[in-house]
Amino acid sequence: MDYHSDLLGLIFVYGYVALLLLISEKLLSKYPTFSRKFVHIMVGNVLFILPLFATREAMTFLAALPFVVLTFLISPHSPIKINHKVSSSGHGLGLVYYAIAWTVLAFFFFDQPWIIAVGIAAMSYGDGVASLIGVKYGKTKYNLLGDTKSIEGSLAMFLVLIVSLAVVLLYYGQPINALTVIVVSLVATLLEGITPKGLDNLTACFGAVGTYILMGIL
Repeated sequence: MDYHSDLLGLIFVYGYVALLLLISEKLLSKYPTFSRKFVHIMVGNVLFILPLFATREAMTFLAALPFVVLTFLISPHSPIKINHKVSSSGHGLGLVYYAIAWTVLAFFFFDQPWIIAVGIAAMSYGDGVASLIGVKYGKTKYNLLGDTKSIEGSLAMFLVLIVSLAVVLLYYGQPINALTVIVVSLVATLLEGITPKGLDNLTACFGAVGTYILMGIL
């Protein structure tokens, strides 16, 4: 039974990501930055697939970890030069950090998938929307540690995270504490705002998870 459930999870994950890459490459090829962010945001929907996995090993080493290698191979830092529009725009290792974060969370929190989902939501929906809104509507710029961000983008991330975290917790049947959702969203947003070089995929993700766990203890 475990084998069949894990196999189904893998089929859904790889099939869904392949579909996203196909759409981004074929239909959005004229807009590489938007294409990359489209994948960045939409791949976050894998958080709804997590319950299909029956074993930690399958989720961590067969679903998440391979994407660390795959995203690196299509990055500008790869020894194999692959011309892929999704990876060639934005921070070169951003998607790699994304995959690393998912792998780490899958290994440590397999038995609490809603915690994995909180981290994925922060680095996909939150960070992705912050970038899109910031580029399109960001007028009030700030640069703290090397990357230029915008107040408008950060505000969008904060609001989107409040909604998405509530949806995540509802989906996993977890209690929704308004204060916890707001604080987690705020911490992730602040970390995204001050973190440069695509590392915000790590800081926003782990910051959201750490804050969520800490708020549960308090």
